[in-house]
Amino acid sequence: MHIKNRLYNGTLYVILCGELDENSASYARVTLDDVFSGGNFKQIIIDLSELEFMDSTGIGVLIGRYKKMKIKKIPIFICNPSRQAEKIFKMTGLYDIMPKIV
Repeated sequence: MHIKNRLYNGTLYVILCGELDENSASYARVTLDDVFSGGNFKQIIIDLSELEFMDSTGIGVLIGRYKKMKIKKIPIFICNPSRQAEKIFKMTGLYDIMPKIV
């Protein structure tokens, strides 16, 4: 798991790379919390184009970050999901809380 990020025009762009599962969940939580705590941004876009695998632990990581940002009134959007991530997001209803954008 590797996480890349950049801030542009008030939007924090985050790219999740590799596998978001039980083995990488702790790293992802800490890294995302650190990235989300810094900077001045109005929204977050999480790019899943480089995410190769995600299981239920990964879903929990994303929901946890969503809840933290909801308190701050900062929306999270998803873009470029892999076929596998798309299926998970649709089945679990995650797009209802973190909408997909094109």
